[in-house]
Amino acid sequence: MSGIYVVVGAGIVGSTLAELLANDGQDVIVVTRSGSGPTHKNIKRVAADVSDLSKLLEIAPSAAAIYNCVNPPYHRWAKEWPPIAKSFLGYAEKTGAVLVTCSNLYGYGPVDVPMTESLPLHAPGVNGKVRAQMWLDAKALHDAGRIKATEVRGSDYVCAGEQSRVGERVLPKILAGKPAQVLGDIDVKHTWTYPLDVARLMQIVATDSKAWGKAWHVPSNEAKTQKELVTELAAVAGIRNPKLSSVPNVMWNLLALFNPLMKALKETAYQMQRTYILDDSAARKAFGMQPTSWKQILNNVVADTRSSMK
Repeated sequence: MSGIYVVVGAGIVGSTLAELLANDGQDVIVVTRSGSGPTHKNIKRVAADVSDLSKLLEIAPSAAAIYNCVNPPYHRWAKEWPPIAKSFLGYAEKTGAVLVTCSNLYGYGPVDVPMTESLPLHAPGVNGKVRAQMWLDAKALHDAGRIKATEVRGSDYVCAGEQSRVGERVLPKILAGKPAQVLGDIDVKHTWTYPLDVARLMQIVATDSKAWGKAWHVPSNEAKTQKELVTELAAVAGIRNPKLSSVPNVMWNLLALFNPLMKALKETAYQMQRTYILDDSAARKAFGMQPTSWKQILNNVVADTRSSMK
């Protein structure tokens, strides 16, 4: 599918996606509030407030696809997401661009079974309801024939940096030989998704019409407990028996009184306190996509973390 590809957001998924598209020879516009983004001869970076539809249309009057990789702070989702989401829907309707949204599993709420795309979106919390409504609105317009839309959903990211539960607060301490703490139980199985695989699936579903009108789970590796994940990352770094523990609930509750982010994370605490498994079989079958190998992920995350510590 030829044309301009608009990537909104330059976090780890947005930047990775923009580079994948650019490396394939596509013309890419990366839009962020600050004008940040990867550097590439096929990438144009633009600063704009994407909640303003007129700005988006001015930047790209037409496009083959627009990718929503925006990630407002968790504690501001209820305020910031609705106008941004409305702008994306308006852009898709006016231009005919395929709308591809990078989402997560919050919309399902607490579940006791492996999550498939057919599960109802019954999230009880504010942020989960925001995410669910975004998809329901896009799906309704798609079903009405007014836009073309699809959504990819991954579990918690395993990567270096602030967008991972182990990336910024945990792994640097482990690599420095210090003890670290994580939120939630360290011994329950949890699916971890690699951001590169999120970007790969977003690239695929934008150009495959059978993907439109549906949500898709990102192919991810076998579930690991937080203890297993950190232990395996440490082993790659040559560190044995890393010291890992859980933040006590009483401390988490106390922090939530003063820290908006910690308060927002309490809403989805169940994800790290019970088995949390992603069923990705639909995307694997439909697109023949497999996740990046676990060994490669571990090596990349350790290397990226070490690089950030220099």
